[in-house]
Amino acid sequence: MFQEEILEGWMAVYIDDIIIYSETWEDHVQYIERVLSKCTPINLKISLKKCNFGQQKLLALGHKVSGLSLAIDQNKVAAVLQKPVPKNIKELKSFLGFASYYRNHMKNFSHITSSL
Repeated sequence: MFQEEILEGWMAVYIDDIIIYSETWEDHVQYIERVLSKCTPINLKISLKKCNFGQQKLLALGHKVSGLSLAIDQNKVAAVLQKPVPKNIKELKSFLGFASYYRNHMKNFSHITSSL
């Protein structure tokens, strides 16, 4: 449904979350109008309570997004640091699954975790 917009590089979609990013307010409004024009004909509902427009910083999917930067939400880091050391395979797999989500932010992630 939004392949063209994603390929144009101003939209990201994850399940039912849409993030629109732009350099100017005028572009932002135009992009919002394009998205709404595709949603309306197919009766796709958008909850205004869940919408934030014109944000320069936001938390999305465990990441802090600001301009062109993407960082890990520090609340997520704190949550991991407070977890006890895994004591069995199930707990280790759970931890590695969580950590793997943020592997792009960790240099040599595969090498570090390969022995686990």
